[in-house]
Amino acid sequence: MASIEQGQRQQGPATARRTEGDLKRRQALADAAAGIPASSAEVPGEDGKIERFRCVIYLSSAPDTDSGEMREECTEYAEAFGWEIAAVIEERTGLLPPEGREGLRQAVDRIKDGKAGAVLTASRSMISPVAEEYDRVVGEIEKAGGFLHVTETAGNDHGIER
Repeated sequence: MASIEQGQRQQGPATARRTEGDLKRRQALADAAAGIPASSAEVPGEDGKIERFRCVIYLSSAPDTDSGEMREECTEYAEAFGWEIAAVIEERTGLLPPEGREGLRQAVDRIKDGKAGAVLTASRSMISPVAEEYDRVVGEIEKAGGFLHVTETAGNDHGIER
């Protein structure tokens, strides 16, 4: 019988998806939290300041829907984690699949360009209620080095359907 430890060794080390700049920023934050002074040459960002983690808020709804409450929810969520909001992108395209939404494309492009590290949305269905489409978008964001975060609580999908 193989032990768990042996099984873990067979899998090999996990590959890091963080950029060099993100690793330096994280190290600078950890050092600052531990009270270790850092020279401005070691700290990423302008003037030796530690850059905050950036996210893009993405909201998608029907043309006649008010997304103000969902925008506020996402903004409060980002602020609670100390995330800087790089952009708020709202689309009112209704039933289009992810490939047909320019705003979603812009949000993913901000991840690819390194302008943000996450796409924050209020509901899974704002990306797609179809599991395969949703997974495809998540994979694209992760491949670009970011992640998708959904603020919804269980059972609260804001009533958005396709």
